[in-house]
Amino acid sequence: MLKDKGEYANKIVLMNDSPRSTFCVIIVAAGRGRRAGLNKIPKQYRKIGDLSVLQRTIQVFSSHAAIKHIMVVTHSNDDDFFDHSIRPHPKLLSPVNGGTTRRASVLKGLDALEFIDPDYVLIHDAARPFITAKLIDRIVTTLTPDIGVVPAIAVSDTIKKVDNSGLINSSLSHKGLFFAQTPQAFPYRIIKKAHYNTPLDASFTDDSAIAENFGLHIKIIEGERTNTKITTRFDIDEAQKRVANMIPDIRTGHGYDVHTLVQGNSITLCGIKIKHHRSLSGHSDSDVALHALTDALLATISSGDIGKHFPPSDQKWKGAESSQFLLYSVNRVIDSGGTITHLDITLICESPTIETYRDAMRYSVSTITGVSIDRISVKGTTNERIGFIGREEGIAALATASVVMVNS
Repeated sequence: MLKDKGEYANKIVLMNDSPRSTFCVIIVAAGRGRRAGLNKIPKQYRKIGDLSVLQRTIQVFSSHAAIKHIMVVTHSNDDDFFDHSIRPHPKLLSPVNGGTTRRASVLKGLDALEFIDPDYVLIHDAARPFITAKLIDRIVTTLTPDIGVVPAIAVSDTIKKVDNSGLINSSLSHKGLFFAQTPQAFPYRIIKKAHYNTPLDASFTDDSAIAENFGLHIKIIEGERTNTKITTRFDIDEAQKRVANMIPDIRTGHGYDVHTLVQGNSITLCGIKIKHHRSLSGHSDSDVALHALTDALLATISSGDIGKHFPPSDQKWKGAESSQFLLYSVNRVIDSGGTITHLDITLICESPTIETYRDAMRYSVSTITGVSIDRISVKGTTNERIGFIGREEGIAALATASVVMVNS
């Protein structure tokens, strides 16, 4: 299964040199979902539209720029379900098997993140597939080293307390009461200590209760009424209707760039430095492929071109790595509510031979963008010795980006 085929899964850890806070996600997917009435297929692997519940959940987090790594906690009997319904992704770490209770599964996930030691961890139920990037934004911007965050919806109805026979014995004011949702987010080391220092038989119903009991302050932020949890067969049917009624907003952007070849000894294409008898001329590192791809992504949100956002007249971009420009465009797409579904680059040059570097280039683009490598295409062609490209006076690149707007 994926945990044994992790050819890309954990490599990204070694490449993360960012000074920013590290946010990881634990997605708890080890439950049996018996209330959903699906004995053969656990609810997290049941398809909603064309994607499983778990894949939909993963997709939102994998598309969010702030999230660096995703750890899924699965049931030991679900390896085949996981393999057949979950797409590999650079942010998706090898899954771990959970325990007999939700809390035991969360602990497994926390332990599995020890080698990363993130600053913060978001703990989310796999059965909440309709979380949005906007809610993740509010969570990660509210977190601090001494405050946890829980999204919640204010209770608007009167609460009735009843006895065993169903008779009301008191009415409670709904003022100050909230329905808690996930993801619940915490400083990683604190929530891990809280779990380890809380008796296993303690009757806490969620992670925030454990953290609060341990002494961590928890802040409530506004949740989303659409961030519903799939629990029963009715919930599954409602989710199917919801997805069926969604009109997909699918966008395609195109980019083109060309740079002159000048005297030198190396070129950079798709973030890969290649020895060459000439170099590309430009204000930044002149990565013609990433420049074209940046333009393609900006086109999907009608946000101008690379020159608008990174003008050559600005000296701070002199010699800059083009990966910065590409990551910027990725974040702009995500902030606009987009999910990048496919990236395609065509390099037009007489040399070098792109086939030699194709896999390294695809992996490089995947690492920068967070898009699964199986959704990235890189190919090359010559200009048949015709024109300025044929005379090796320059290299051109064409790029296409496909984006689905999920939160617009």
